[in-house]
Amino acid sequence: MSGAEPAPSTLGASGALTHTGLQRNRLGVLGVTFFVVAAVAPMAAVVGGSPVVFASIGAATPAVFLLAGALFAVFSVGYVTMSRRISNAGGFVTYVASGLGTRAGAAAAGVTVLFYIAVQCALWSQYGVFVTQLFAERFGLPVPRVVLLLASLLLVTALTARGVDVSLKVLGALLLLEVATFVVLDVGILLQGGGPSGGSLAGFTPDAVLAPGLGVAFLFCVSCFTGFEATVVFSEEAREPRRTIPRAAYLSIGFVGLFYAFTTWCLSTANGLETVQADAGEKLASGTFVPDIAARYLGPGFATVLDFLVVTSFLAMLIGFHNLFARYVFALGRAGAIPAVLGRTSARTRTPVPAALAIGATELVVLGGFEIARADPIATTYFWLLALGTASLLVVLLTTCIAMLLFLSRSRVEEGVWRTTIAPALSAVGFVVVLYLAITNYALLGGAGAGAWLLLGIPLLAVLGWWRASVRRDLSFSTDLS
Repeated sequence: MSGAEPAPSTLGASGALTHTGLQRNRLGVLGVTFFVVAAVAPMAAVVGGSPVVFASIGAATPAVFLLAGALFAVFSVGYVTMSRRISNAGGFVTYVASGLGTRAGAAAAGVTVLFYIAVQCALWSQYGVFVTQLFAERFGLPVPRVVLLLASLLLVTALTARGVDVSLKVLGALLLLEVATFVVLDVGILLQGGGPSGGSLAGFTPDAVLAPGLGVAFLFCVSCFTGFEATVVFSEEAREPRRTIPRAAYLSIGFVGLFYAFTTWCLSTANGLETVQADAGEKLASGTFVPDIAARYLGPGFATVLDFLVVTSFLAMLIGFHNLFARYVFALGRAGAIPAVLGRTSARTRTPVPAALAIGATELVVLGGFEIARADPIATTYFWLLALGTASLLVVLLTTCIAMLLFLSRSRVEEGVWRTTIAPALSAVGFVVVLYLAITNYALLGGAGAGAWLLLGIPLLAVLGWWRASVRRDLSFSTDLS
């Protein structure tokens, strides 16, 4: 298809057109993949997340990233099979509603909204610290963190409201920069012999992987794939979604998993397999593990570039998340799960402007509340909300696996037992294990002390969603609203 099809619309009370559909045929395979990878933020994950994994399991870090990628790849089998029958911006919520019913879908919607708000606010808090340090240490400008945070939040909200085309251009430039930077670092390490360990593969052996820290390491690796859902959330705006979405799903998982594994392997051999666990642990608080390796192999100038690109990577991730969540909120408003005004799109750009603005306002309120309470932006705001968001996501992923099993078995899909039964069942078992790890290691995720009480938000939002569907009989998560 070459032309863009019009979005569905209705006449509002004032006679003006009120659009209730997204612009179709905007995104191809690479476009959807860009949004997924942007939400995953590979540079931010490697610089900020991989040291935690290194500190947990050392040289086996790249192998554990491959295991996490394999879990999402197996999950994608059932996910993609359903995507050929569902074209809706509601993502996981639509899948749960299709397999378990409208009330369960509404309950999942409540938990999903909690996940997005918690994770985005956590990332905004961390971003605020990084961008403030960049301005102060590299540019000599002591700009207040709150000012930089507010300006960036307004920018991301405006880009999302302006339209997916503008966001995609910005994301494309930022993603190419961050991926190219790590390619240069990886090649630089390999050209110098791979470091003290000389490109050793010892970290991939069973003995290395089955070490005491495997559970925590695997949990953190899984959290580095957050944002994968964008493949289906953007399905209404994709060209030929029945073909585009499956390809984008497998391409994004394959790229991200291999990128994490290869880059962390280069970092581990560059540091030295025997000492990488201890060195990463010592530098967790300072966040200098990866920059120090970059400076050692490519000079301090490259480490400065890395500092700058970590901030732009965070910005790309926040743009991707805001676009993703805006379409989620739009789909929920259209379905009747939340106020209908949020289920409208701009008559000119066909983008979910009300949803984008509402998300920006909500993030402002949440972050403002933590600021008023004078919470530490990393130790409290970031870790508390990240822990809550991770647990919320795992609950939704597990529920989605169960819904896929029921939907595909009921629909008598003739695509083989692997796609319809085995893969969804295996992914369900996998996410049960990861959810158990998240709950039992919740303090390590950052939800220690009073932060653990935030977990009550998961059952509370689920009950509110279920109640909403019980009193709102016309609530509907249609599988084809585009």
